[in-house]
Amino acid sequence: MRESLRTRVLRWGFNLWPCYRGTGARVTYIASDWREIRIRLPLSWRTRNYVGTIFGGSLYAAVDPFYMIMLMKNLGPDYVVWDKAATVRFRKPGRTPLHAVFHLEEAELEEIRRILAEHPKVDRSYTLNLVDRNGTIHTIVDKIIHVSRRAPAADPPQAAVPGRL
Repeated sequence: MRESLRTRVLRWGFNLWPCYRGTGARVTYIASDWREIRIRLPLSWRTRNYVGTIFGGSLYAAVDPFYMIMLMKNLGPDYVVWDKAATVRFRKPGRTPLHAVFHLEEAELEEIRRILAEHPKVDRSYTLNLVDRNGTIHTIVDKIIHVSRRAPAADPPQAAVPGRL
């Protein structure tokens, strides 16, 4: 699916946002339906660690927010979505630019809605690989995302009307 003007502008916003910009990574694509996001993490002076490979903090920070945001965009305002936990496994030092692709399938969204129709909350696990241009896996990140139904807003208190109880 192509990027829309809206997701293209949001991609630029991510890349300028100080929290994400500091990771050294760049968002290269956001599908118009928020079901796919691609990022690129180069080896540069900003991402290089003491031994000359990509810093582990940059590896994780580059991929941290996206599954949560994708779920928020696709499930809508009736759901609360939070990052709950993450595990990072470093398989091979990053000496060249690394890439990651986030996918969110409609079946996953339907499964979350189905579970939340019966239970108050659910935790979902997503695995993501940071790979080089040859497809070699350098880092595996497992994210656990918490999702629950948003409680309905309480009715606002009624103003007292003079002469009425």
